Amino acid sequence: MGRGLSETMALEVEMRYRLMFGIGLAVGYILGSRAGKERYEQIKRMAQRVSDSPAIQEAAGLVGAQISKVTGVAKTKVTDVARNRLPFLHSDDDWQAGKHDDTGTGWPQERQSAAPH
Repeated sequence: MGRGLSETMALEVEMRYRLMFGIGLAVGYILGSRAGKERYEQIKRMAQRVSDSPAIQEAAGLVGAQISKVTGVAKTKVTDVARNRLPFLHSDDDWQAGKHDDTGTGWPQERQSAAPH
């Protein structure tokens, strides 16, 4: 049994609809990607102008200096706390005076000798 005339027409309409939808989707994608690339390039140029601005460069330098200062202070505080709370860490003075072990373990000599091998 074959399909009736109305079924064939309905199938043609459905196929035409799908084809037109696919073509519209492809055209929209192409136009959107072109517009997207143009907008991307515009944003990229604007960002480059802003980053090359002397005012922005100066502000970035000040922020970098402040970050370096803060990290230096934090490093000093962490080092001091670690030396006070972790007995196996040696101070720089002990290291320079030759009062260190050369085992590379970081543990004082008496603890290393007591540890099983």
